[in-house]
Amino acid sequence: MKITVAKTAGFCFGVNRAVNTVYRLLENGERVCTLGPIIHNPQLVAELEKRGVRTVESPCEVKNGETLVIRSHGVAKSVTDEAAASGVKTVDATCPFVAKIHGIVSAAGNDGYVTLIAGDPDHQEVMGIVGHCTGEAYVFKTPQELGEFLENKEKTGKKPVILVAQTTFNAKIFEECKKNLKKVYTNAKIFDTICNATSMRQQEARELSRRNDVMVVIGGRHSSNTAKLFDVCRENCGRTYLIETASELENLSFENCGNIGVVAGASTPAGIIKEVIKTMSENLQPVEEQAEVKETVQKSFDEMTDEEAFEASLSGLTGDQKVCGTVIAVNPTEITVDIGRGVTGYVTADEYSQDPDAKLTEEVKAGDKLNLIIMKINDQEGTALLSKRRYDAIAGWDNIVAAKDSGEIVTGVVRDIIKGGVVAYSNNIRVFIPASQATASRGEPLEDLKGKEVSFRIIEIGRGHRAVGSIRSVLKEQRKAAEDKIWETIAVGDRFTGVVKSLTSYGAFVDIGGVDGMIHISELSWQRIKNPQEVVLVGDTVEVYVKALDPEKRKISLGYKKPEENPWVIFENNYKVGDTVKVTIVSMTTYGAFARIIPGIDGLIHISQIADKHVAKPQDELTVGQEVEAKIIAVDLDKKRVSLSIRALLEPEKTEEPAAADTADEVVYETAENTATEE
Repeated sequence: MKITVAKTAGFCFGVNRAVNTVYRLLENGERVCTLGPIIHNPQLVAELEKRGVRTVESPCEVKNGETLVIRSHGVAKSVTDEAAASGVKTVDATCPFVAKIHGIVSAAGNDGYVTLIAGDPDHQEVMGIVGHCTGEAYVFKTPQELGEFLENKEKTGKKPVILVAQTTFNAKIFEECKKNLKKVYTNAKIFDTICNATSMRQQEARELSRRNDVMVVIGGRHSSNTAKLFDVCRENCGRTYLIETASELENLSFENCGNIGVVAGASTPAGIIKEVIKTMSENLQPVEEQAEVKETVQKSFDEMTDEEAFEASLSGLTGDQKVCGTVIAVNPTEITVDIGRGVTGYVTADEYSQDPDAKLTEEVKAGDKLNLIIMKINDQEGTALLSKRRYDAIAGWDNIVAAKDSGEIVTGVVRDIIKGGVVAYSNNIRVFIPASQATASRGEPLEDLKGKEVSFRIIEIGRGHRAVGSIRSVLKEQRKAAEDKIWETIAVGDRFTGVVKSLTSYGAFVDIGGVDGMIHISELSWQRIKNPQEVVLVGDTVEVYVKALDPEKRKISLGYKKPEENPWVIFENNYKVGDTVKVTIVSMTTYGAFARIIPGIDGLIHISQIADKHVAKPQDELTVGQEVEAKIIAVDLDKKRVSLSIRALLEPEKTEEPAAADTADEVVYETAENTATEE
């Protein structure tokens, strides 16, 4: 009798991430509840219940002081909105691959697509996906159900369609569905969202079931991926058994079978797999390829609890092995660690962290637990060279890959400015950010980023742990959110403190906190200017107010001139007809001279009012720049005109000639620049 165990047995990435999240919260002393069972494995759920973890069905059931963990299946957006509105402390452990689907269907609905979802409509993952759809959505479980939808194509009208799948959907059936869909919707967008781990498990189960007489599937009976494995195995092997624990083996018959295959669902803890294998090994014939079985179980050690992993590390120490050690002593250059079995390990400063400025004595103390990788062992001395940096890099790379798949925003610190961009470190992984993606707009200095913590998305993953990020995409998103928020409340008359972002010949663009408004050149000064630079410069902080709004085009007109600085207001408050004022001649015309009373206000001295005698040309009596005294003889505030007279201040001669006809009211009133003084 031969036993072959699938290499992909045990927790998948998403499940492992969710379970570890709960354990981490418990270790931090937090009271935890999960939105539904954290995984579809009653044994693990029962273990967590013993440690105080409650299972709730709604955020409203969360008690004060509890932290709510959203399991890897994910939930509808309405659920997270409810939790946020209720003030519930929430930790989202949604599998990044599921979160990716949420993003796809949400964007598709906004773009007018009809969403088709291959999956079980009663499964929590599918209900969560539907809850993120922003448009029409249809769920089908079989090719037949999809066929019924396709027969009624008119349901969608002329709308385009997209296709996604539950991460644990049967890969073979999904291929059939894709072919059928393409026959009707040739331009359909198809996203193969079946988890890679799921596909690998199903493929391995399919191969094992073809060459074995009996198949044993280990996993929770309510687990969707376990059920799919059972169906895959049963297609090729009639004697397929589904068990949750080793105790169920005694009820199974293994008579007259030469080969036995073993597979396990993504929600099956490594401890249960080990127990099943051990029981079968003890009760049946010697296991074929014991080394392979041992390797399979060893592979699952990464999904065990910290205590189990530490215990396993004592069974044998080899290079590249992960271990958990206890810090014995720390000095500025080295950490001494006990990793069990009488072996003393050493972690140099270089192997502690990617950060060259990390200070061992400040970050580590005796008694701390460290996750490490064995680099080299000296059996004779009983010592080992260890690396925390490399351990973190492995874990960090998994996080970076997950962030790329989910679109999650990550943070990191910019360490270097290099040719073509900057280098940031996130999760102990080097991330290159091209210059075109490092700032909100091209041309901004990269040097300002060095040493700063920045937020970015991973946009590319390459070989050799190569990751490329984009700060710009995050800034663009943040600016869009800020812009939307402003447009929700902005009104004419609102005042803002803004920053001048750019200048044009016709005005200045000002950032008022997420959205740009424009100050027209005529609004920059009460006086006439030829260039905005005469008043403001890029980078200046300015006080502005909203003059006009165009919500449809999302344009904002800003005012900058202060009403109290209006020269006509100042003039009206300080001058009246009959006042004598000192003025400066600023220009000449054929009919008189313009004189500056105050900045922004020019008055006309008609040629008949220049002197107490006949004047042929103003230039005969006055020059530009000359200061003279004149009397205000008329003011028209509506037309923004002031008339002045020098003659009125002169004593009349004994024999006064008749003055030339005063035609002041007949001439076109112009400013010193030969343009109308009206604003």
